[in-house]
Amino acid sequence: MEKKYYPESELIINNDGSCFHLHLKPEHLADKVILVGDPGRVSLVASHFDSIENEVSSREFHTITGTYKGKRITVQSTGIGCDNIDIVMNELDALANIDFKTRRDRPSHRTLTIVRIGTCGGIQPETPLGTFIASVKSIGFDGLLNYYAGRDEKCDLELEEAFKKHMNWCDKKGAPYVATACPALIDRIAGTEMVLGLTIACGGFYGPQGRQIRLKIQDPQQNEKVESFRYKTTADDGTSTELKVCNFEMESSALAGLASLLGHEAMTCCMVIANRHDKEMNTGYKNQIDDLIRLVLERI
Repeated sequence: MEKKYYPESELIINNDGSCFHLHLKPEHLADKVILVGDPGRVSLVASHFDSIENEVSSREFHTITGTYKGKRITVQSTGIGCDNIDIVMNELDALANIDFKTRRDRPSHRTLTIVRIGTCGGIQPETPLGTFIASVKSIGFDGLLNYYAGRDEKCDLELEEAFKKHMNWCDKKGAPYVATACPALIDRIAGTEMVLGLTIACGGFYGPQGRQIRLKIQDPQQNEKVESFRYKTTADDGTSTELKVCNFEMESSALAGLASLLGHEAMTCCMVIANRHDKEMNTGYKNQIDDLIRLVLERI
């Protein structure tokens, strides 16, 4: 059977042979990828590389590919939000799995290992400033995965329903979805240094995360209800684990969900720079996040 053809309007390739937004060519992409939000953080990650082979900047998308202790790694900025993750994940997958000359799938699937390093707001008393959190499952408030076929097969539908019931969810906000990170990657990257838990990925920084400045929000008790949510999971060996929401951020659900649909291994780990429970904020976090970067570089 002839492989599917991707027309110019769907797979947009620039005149130099690079993908439309990222401006990367297939040969620029390593199998191991680190995602960061801030374009400036790409250079911080790459400052640990032993060598650099390629660097590209386009809009908020800054990319450096190099080597770290013999590992070829691409570090890619995404900008803020799940909408940008939609761009980045689809274009990274196209670079890995579509022949740009024929516009058809490559003969075999190439699996990427993707770790997002970010910042977040902790919402539990035991997630103070500086805590590293690995997102085992992410509850997406953004609705992105609902646009893709196969969403129900990849999402934790029972957790979705339990969360909506607990929150007395307003349907006008759209349906939340629950995406699961790659368990093997979580085990390898998180180790004993990270708190494991649920993450809420929001479609904005203010109202969707329960912040009120001049505008009131639809549910003033949102964050209190999020903090009190508990969900028990049972492993194959019969052991039970109680999960709770540890943090707010803005990208993890789209990353975990799209990676799962596309056949890649992905996870998000974040450093807490605000604790919403204690109403604390650390605006000078940029020096501390280098510890998390070093940890991921060693384990990816």
